[in-house]
Amino acid sequence: MSEPLNWLPDGTPYSPRFGDRYHSEHGGLSQAQQVFVAGCGLPAAWGGQTQWRVLETGFGLGLNFLVTWAAWRADAQRPDMLHFTSIEAYPVSAQDLLRAAPQEPQLRHLAEQLAARFYGLLPGVHRLSFEGGRVQLTLWIGDAQAMLRQQHTVADSIYLDGFSPSTNPEIWDTHTLKALARHCRRGTRLATWTIARSVRDQLTQHGFEVHKVPGVPPKRDNLQAHFNPAWQPRARASTEPAPVAQAGTALVIGAGLAGSAVAHSLALRGWRVTVLAAGDAPADGASGLPAGLFCPHVSPDDSVLSRLSRSGVRMTLQRLKDLCVEGSDWGHSGVLEHCTDGGTGLPASWAQGPGADWSHATDSAQLQSAGLPDDTVACWHAQAGWVRPAQLVQAQLAHANIQFQAHAHVARLQTTADGAWQALAADGSTLAQADIAVLACGPATQVLLPADTTWPLQAIRGQITWGLHSLHNAYALPPFPVNGNGNLVTHIPLPQGQGWVMGSTFERDVTEMPISAADQVAAHTANYAKLSTLLPASGAPLAPWFDPADSRCQPTWGRVRCASHDRLPIAGLVSPAAPGLWALTALGARGLSLSVLCGELIAAQLHGEPLALDAKLAQHLGTARLARQVHKAHNKKES
Repeated sequence: MSEPLNWLPDGTPYSPRFGDRYHSEHGGLSQAQQVFVAGCGLPAAWGGQTQWRVLETGFGLGLNFLVTWAAWRADAQRPDMLHFTSIEAYPVSAQDLLRAAPQEPQLRHLAEQLAARFYGLLPGVHRLSFEGGRVQLTLWIGDAQAMLRQQHTVADSIYLDGFSPSTNPEIWDTHTLKALARHCRRGTRLATWTIARSVRDQLTQHGFEVHKVPGVPPKRDNLQAHFNPAWQPRARASTEPAPVAQAGTALVIGAGLAGSAVAHSLALRGWRVTVLAAGDAPADGASGLPAGLFCPHVSPDDSVLSRLSRSGVRMTLQRLKDLCVEGSDWGHSGVLEHCTDGGTGLPASWAQGPGADWSHATDSAQLQSAGLPDDTVACWHAQAGWVRPAQLVQAQLAHANIQFQAHAHVARLQTTADGAWQALAADGSTLAQADIAVLACGPATQVLLPADTTWPLQAIRGQITWGLHSLHNAYALPPFPVNGNGNLVTHIPLPQGQGWVMGSTFERDVTEMPISAADQVAAHTANYAKLSTLLPASGAPLAPWFDPADSRCQPTWGRVRCASHDRLPIAGLVSPAAPGLWALTALGARGLSLSVLCGELIAAQLHGEPLALDAKLAQHLGTARLARQVHKAHNKKES
């Protein structure tokens, strides 16, 4: 459940948990503007910067974020990117957030955007994106002290907020403030409304120079500080490269979901990106799938893949809303998952609360719409839907900072004397050169890795069966996609008309293209078997579309994908020995759910930004795990 709050007679929101107001009876707007934004020297301090990073303790009703966002919008000298990270142990509902928002039109408009994306806030890290990705709100949901220790970011400004030290002492204690100081650079400015002696003493102890300033009523004084310790702060241990000072040039090899996602994330940050494709158009590989799903994975223990997929789906959904046309490019339809193994996979705690915003048990009406009996074990993924992947790829590549280059078959990479990366054709000619390079070319990744780098990648060919809606099959096509052992995506606006897609096969270590007639027959048979299990009532009516002897049966559509040994994507620096060479690959069958997240992860690591996902989850996507797997396989072979 969302955090309950009460409303006092004067309209002030009140926390029963802490026995305290969210803001004074004088209203929170002046406090947000004067105590926090102006108290940290904003907007002047961020003028001319490429990015600015705010860290806040206590998101509450989001007022400080809204006011900072409004200040960013109004400032002609604003930074290219505004990162606002806020910690909240007990998030309120979107409805209460909107009820508490100021009535001033501009802030009200921003609050409505915030409320629309303020859902599913389970413990962990959530990225809410605005302004086409240029304003990024990262919510750390959990205990402040624990989150400050577990997550990584460097703050330029700190808003030290929260309920009063007398009612919520943990957020102001020495352990929390020590952890907070670890996220500061020398010169980081801090502002807060309290002048409690204990807070002043602890801030001083942990490296801040503190002073009182005239307060905002009803406070006579407020507190401001800046981080300037007498000692040299110890750097947090990290395997990531030092952040770049500014955006430069980048070349991305591959123009599918992976390549377009990372290219767009880099372009947002000012990089001039050249995207190289071996074919004559973007998305001419596996990303040219006629239609696919973005959908979270669920598991009773909320596994790594489950948590990654939620982070990925949230970001995919936001980018689709920003760049693509709903109804023709994609649809927020929801997805029914038929759990043929007998369990929904839903954690028990999800029956109510933020988990149910993501996935919950189906109701009888949904089962009936899919032609499934009422006793069918299934769940409904509310934050899921269908996409025409090529439309997303093209929209991401349409950024003004991106140049697409077709017929650019990269045979190898090399570095120049000054450390730039060159992509070379088979005849040795230079196709492109840039400060950094990103391998986003699926199965072709392996041949472009440095000679001393080997990754355990597996090629997987997939084929789908597809058809058009007709009078003969319309009643067998549910109004929403159905997932399970394979998936059926319906009501897709294809160039030929309203269509449906069923698949896909998983043909491991098969790379043959074009696909033989015999293999197509086998794929139709395999896809029909999946359909018959997934939606038994749809099997017989759709059977002709799976029978190559029937004129309604179309050739399968198939391409080769790439997966890692642990079935998780690869997103990170290829090797410390190859500075400037990055990879985004091995998306397997989850490119629509994870590619945007992985592109943002690479961009964040390049720029020293807050990560869009939990720091430990990010490690599961890094390349260090691949070296460990190769070493393990080598030792096993020798023994």
